[in-house]
Amino acid sequence: MDRTEINNLQDYLRRKFGTQTIKLQPNMRRKEMVEVMIGDEQIGTLYKDVEDGETSYTVTISILDIDLEEA
Repeated sequence: MDRTEINNLQDYLRRKFGTQTIKLQPNMRRKEMVEVMIGDEQIGTLYKDVEDGETSYTVTISILDIDLEEA
């Protein structure tokens, strides 16, 4: 993903979730993936998939059971 595409996705996620703290960080090893951050904490990954001329994006958010204990 190029910087323009990442910025567009970041703006979309910020609007959708109503927070400016979401940030997308490129992954240097995998060009089709970015890390989804809230502040300094990585909360998930976003992957780009191009198939049959159509592009889609998948966000995966991981929640650890120990994080639930803090809530």
